Amino acid sequence: MEIIKVENVGFTYPQQKESVIQNIHFNVRQGEFIVLFGESGSGKTTLLRLLKRELSPHGKRQGDIYYKGVNIDELDERTAASDIGFVMQNPEHQIVTDKVWHELAFGLENIGVPTSIIRRRVGEMANFFGIHGWFRKKTTELSGGQKQLLNLASIMVMQPQVLILDEPTSQLDPIAASEFIGTLQKINRDLGVTILLAEHRLEEVLPIADQVIVLEKGNLILNERPESVGQQLKKIDATHNMLQALPSAVRIFYGVGGEGQSPLTVREGRAFLQHFHNDIVRVDCENRDHDSEVETVLQLKNIWFRYERHLPDVLAGVSLEVKKGEIVSILGGNGSGKTTLLSVIAGQNRAYRGDVFIQGKNIKKYKGKELYKHLLALLPQDPQTVFLKATVSEDYQEIGKVMDYTKELVEKYTNEVAEMLSITHVLDKHPYDLSGGEQQKVALGKILLLKPKIILLDEPTKGIDAFSKLVLRDILLDLKKQGVTMIVVTHDVEFAALISDRCGLFFDQEIVSIDKPGPFFSNNHFYTTAANRISRHRYENAITCEDVIEICRLNGVRKEYAHV
Repeated sequence: MEIIKVENVGFTYPQQKESVIQNIHFNVRQGEFIVLFGESGSGKTTLLRLLKRELSPHGKRQGDIYYKGVNIDELDERTAASDIGFVMQNPEHQIVTDKVWHELAFGLENIGVPTSIIRRRVGEMANFFGIHGWFRKKTTELSGGQKQLLNLASIMVMQPQVLILDEPTSQLDPIAASEFIGTLQKINRDLGVTILLAEHRLEEVLPIADQVIVLEKGNLILNERPESVGQQLKKIDATHNMLQALPSAVRIFYGVGGEGQSPLTVREGRAFLQHFHNDIVRVDCENRDHDSEVETVLQLKNIWFRYERHLPDVLAGVSLEVKKGEIVSILGGNGSGKTTLLSVIAGQNRAYRGDVFIQGKNIKKYKGKELYKHLLALLPQDPQTVFLKATVSEDYQEIGKVMDYTKELVEKYTNEVAEMLSITHVLDKHPYDLSGGEQQKVALGKILLLKPKIILLDEPTKGIDAFSKLVLRDILLDLKKQGVTMIVVTHDVEFAALISDRCGLFFDQEIVSIDKPGPFFSNNHFYTTAANRISRHRYENAITCEDVIEICRLNGVRKEYAHV
């Protein structure tokens, strides 16, 4: 039975000439699990918000959207509010109350459900999601993963028929993201709820999807079964940008000459590799050695920090040395203290014990703007916090004033950064009108205009598509060649494997392990790449799809194996 029907839908934002989406049409059957993906700015968020009447953006919509045969504009308020649920990308933007239990009850109270039924539904949902242990906590005390789970539970207590999610795992660590996806699968399978999910991290969601929709520049270019998406994308363009977004098993399959439908999961990828002979080839993933003679530009010595005297320590005895031109990635769970560590390095928070040295000078001795002018810059996790003006261009001009650039230099640097990040088309737009991925790139551009020698990046790949990640990788590696030093806090293990000289795991208030990418990822089960999970039984130290593909070629893979 058809539950959602989208007929020739287009949308144009106010004061914009070009439509964000054009002539979109597709049907969703009851109980289906639909995955949407595409480049940042392709229209995913706009399309999903149009499906939820209360969240529809301001602007001009063309076409019609139907829920169970009724135009969504004509749905009664109760049906529109309860039958179609929506989970946003940023968990902070959806929580509206101070206590977990109240957040769960809030929606039901608003539509006038009797108290006895509210208590029963809330209790049932708290048990289903395993929330009972923190049921009476303040929402401010929750980790990012707990907040997103609470958002999902708060929607599910309304007993929706359709659940819409806009990149819900973008701020979750790998373990929390995997558990969240598993919960979605259970909701879809056991409760029959129809799910539409926009996601950049396709490793775990593509194998459980019934259909996959691909958007490109506002157009729907594919609506296919997941195992055929790679094949169809290659027919459109053999080097299509979105091929990089597909799961590692798919990329390895096509990378060694595979044809037809591809494997999707780690298990299927392993089975595919079984058809290659048993030579074990060691990959040299240690070719990122840093010269020990290079100067240390950042040093942490026994750093301790807590937000208030009566609160527990967030950092406890953290020590770290980073060399000039080195990229160090720090991974760890939500709420473990990674962002706090960056804030201490940036001088935004001050440790109560221990010392931070920037280029050999204690951070306490830097005066005024001395630390930030051409020396150190922080890209925060929430890009919206760096936007001050009505347009991106005006924001960039403001940086020029802070840095005392001439008007000509501001224009020159702005054009260079805009071209580098492919954001020229958004310079005249309001930063808040951009997609999450576009905001992330614009915020990075603002940081690059500062011309810093040390860059701290907090979740720089959040909300951006796979191809844009490769562009970002090239930018960071180019900055590295110029001697720029970077510390990257990230949940994106695939990205960390591509860019890092060293990787560390933040746990129990400190960095408990730091090593080169090869041994670091090869010795982990969860904080590792899908390519490593696929190949570790056969190839040592292969941590990227490129590593596995290269080994297969070295092993003389014959094309006929690729038809299996």
